[in-house]
Amino acid sequence: MINGDKIRKIRKNRNMSLKQLAAATGLSISYISEIERCKKQPSLETIQVISDALNVSKEGLLTQQPQSIEPGKKIMLLRQSKNISLTELAKNTGISTAYLCQIEKGKVLPSISTLKDIADTLDTSVRELMASPCNIGYKLKKLRCERNMTQSELAKKADVSTGLIGQIESGKIEPSIKTLEKIAGAFCISPCYFVSEDDEIVSLFLPMKPETRELFLHPNVRSVLELLIDCSESELNFILNFIQLYKESHHSVN
Repeated sequence: MINGDKIRKIRKNRNMSLKQLAAATGLSISYISEIERCKKQPSLETIQVISDALNVSKEGLLTQQPQSIEPGKKIMLLRQSKNISLTELAKNTGISTAYLCQIEKGKVLPSISTLKDIADTLDTSVRELMASPCNIGYKLKKLRCERNMTQSELAKKADVSTGLIGQIESGKIEPSIKTLEKIAGAFCISPCYFVSEDDEIVSLFLPMKPETRELFLHPNVRSVLELLIDCSESELNFILNFIQLYKESHHSVN
């Protein structure tokens, strides 16, 4: 959408009257006035004419793009457009109706593999269901929620602003490599986790350092994994919390 207020400010900064801008663009004074008051939305061709007259880029006259739609909302809209019921989609995807309902309401963030199953059923791609063209923000929010961290807590650990975390998660901006490394460091993972498009099983190994991945081939590690299979949920949570505390204390010492 055209930002009428921007046009008026730039015009006044150029010491141009409405009449002068109208003469430079070939548009009527009343039409330009309506554009500046946001009562008219001109065509792209007209925007280009105005931007040329003001000697600014066309993009500079446009408002910021609206926040991208969350995956759950996209799933619901696509499902409804195909006349598929909630129960039917859940059945074809292999998840419960209650869980799918929570996804559509944005109360839970599904795994990449679940999104893939939903995308296949709706005859679309995972990328189309993501909150933004790049899934960095989606993965960041999902990982943060899984670690029970607030945006403020993550920002403090990564030494970035809370506002920046929010903008990345909402898909408004894409972080620089340096910022991505800071965020990944706060999670004690590799930055490649955020930019990979592999399925969930493969993405479990991508965040690991090469030497860590090699450890999985060691017999002792395999023995530990076999023991973990028989652990209860509370036991697994205890182990995971202990590992996280150890990593954080070790990281702070270094």
